[in-house]
Amino acid sequence: MRVVIVDDEVLALDYLERQIAKTDISANIVGRFTDPLEGKQFLLQNQVNVAFLDIHLPELNGIELAEQLLEAKPELVVVFVTAYDEFAVKAFELNALDYIVKPVRLERLSKTLSRVRDSLAMKQPSAVESDSAQVLRLNLFRQFSIADETGGTHLLQWRTTKAQELFLYLLQHRGQLVRKSTLTDLLWPEYELDKVYSQLYTAIYHIRKTLKPYAKYIQITNTTEGYILSLTEVRLDIEEWEERIGKLPPISEASLEEYIDTMKLYTGDYLQEYGYWWTESECQRLKEQGLGVSFAIAEWYQQQQIWDKAASYYQRLRSLYPQEERTYFELMKIYASTQNSGLVEQQYKELQFILKEELDVAPSKYITDWYEAWYQNQEAVRKI
Repeated sequence: MRVVIVDDEVLALDYLERQIAKTDISANIVGRFTDPLEGKQFLLQNQVNVAFLDIHLPELNGIELAEQLLEAKPELVVVFVTAYDEFAVKAFELNALDYIVKPVRLERLSKTLSRVRDSLAMKQPSAVESDSAQVLRLNLFRQFSIADETGGTHLLQWRTTKAQELFLYLLQHRGQLVRKSTLTDLLWPEYELDKVYSQLYTAIYHIRKTLKPYAKYIQITNTTEGYILSLTEVRLDIEEWEERIGKLPPISEASLEEYIDTMKLYTGDYLQEYGYWWTESECQRLKEQGLGVSFAIAEWYQQQQIWDKAASYYQRLRSLYPQEERTYFELMKIYASTQNSGLVEQQYKELQFILKEELDVAPSKYITDWYEAWYQNQEAVRKI
């Protein structure tokens, strides 16, 4: 394997080179640099398998250097070298393959090089990489997942929850520049400025590692100010769903099934499993579109006086969106039409309770006016 070492201390370079030579692994050191910028230039211009990078480098943090290198050469294997520091190990959140501690012990170095060698030997183009015509499908309803060619889905294994949230935030803002300061304020507001960027660079590094099998589809570009996530040959379930809604004809008996099939694709709210506050506006936007289609279906049944299906659809909507008072109101009207006064009263009382409990408000005036008029009419009928 072809190896490059970057460390700002000459003695550290000499020591690591001697330790590598003592191992049983065939490793050819093709470059060693005290200047990280010179090391970066060499690594970008030459064929190298593994780079040993000191974390604490002048001018360019070792993790930021790795991030820039992996953006251009995702096949490069990076091993971080760090002085023993419990805080650093926790802060950088690196697994055993990714870092070695100074002074570098021969046994530990041999194990790392063996893993690197095995990793290089096992690298084969994956099915997702080898099929140039394949489109990658990403699901964002309920939780993030990737759809495979069999129609099944699988979840990515993220190194940290911060890396997961960072990726999903960039994905939500795909095609846009997201400033580094925005990301650090969002994810690490409690960190001091001199430490927070190491957290950011580490998270980006782990995201790139996780996404490596999908590098041709999902790209994260680093700029001076921030990051841009781009998608190539990727389809998102939310975009396909919105396209279907945009193509729906006016609802009728002929198009009813198309409406129903469209709503079957809405398997849950946008990224609802994670509870990120920053998803709320996008979640609400998509939810309102879903409500529009669902109400169209329920109203069609209602207009056709297919009361059982209309009521069933409104009940489903009510369970999904308990604060949506229109569902209660339509159920009240259906039960009034079918002479089921007890259920009319039940719906109104449930609406009063949920709005008071959750929002501390009363039902809208038009609903209250309708209910009072209906109730007075019922009282008048009883007196006859």
